Amino acid sequence: MKRLYTVLLFCTLLSFAISGCTDGGHQNEQVREPEPDSKPAVTHGPISYENDPYGFRFSLPESWKGYSIVTGTWEGLAAGNESGETIVETGPLISIRHPQWTPQNQRQDIPIMIFTLEQWSSLLEGKFHIGAAPIGPTELGRNSKYVFALPARYNFAFPEGYEEVEEIIKKNPLQATLSK
Repeated sequence: MKRLYTVLLFCTLLSFAISGCTDGGHQNEQVREPEPDSKPAVTHGPISYENDPYGFRFSLPESWKGYSIVTGTWEGLAAGNESGETIVETGPLISIRHPQWTPQNQRQDIPIMIFTLEQWSSLLEGKFHIGAAPIGPTELGRNSKYVFALPARYNFAFPEGYEEVEEIIKKNPLQATLSK
């Protein structure tokens, strides 16, 4: 019984270390402003982020006017690998950042993981996993080429603005636009 508690304690500490001491699999992050020549399209909210390369639109409330985009990469780790360190899949991670976000006052981003249909199927089949969370990402929408998902435990640290992001997500703000 003591061994079981030790293992559980170790797993809990490892989980906190992985989620709290890493960048959450976000690599090569680049922050950019929305392109000036791309006018936001109106869907459910007064402001939208439109991503033509991947084929989706994300509706935002007025309070997000002036948002920025942070790009990174998600990493899929080999299933059954005891060390959990072997990266077998990667893909784009696009985060919509609130305009009031600063390094001193970090607010909750809206992270969107992008999977090919094949990657999503492999993830659901358990061929790889993402992070230490016991659950996988949540599908937000899809088109004929990609699945868009919200990372598990994206708001685990409860940063300022996480409640607003939860309300935005509840309104199903992602609309797939690519149909080919």
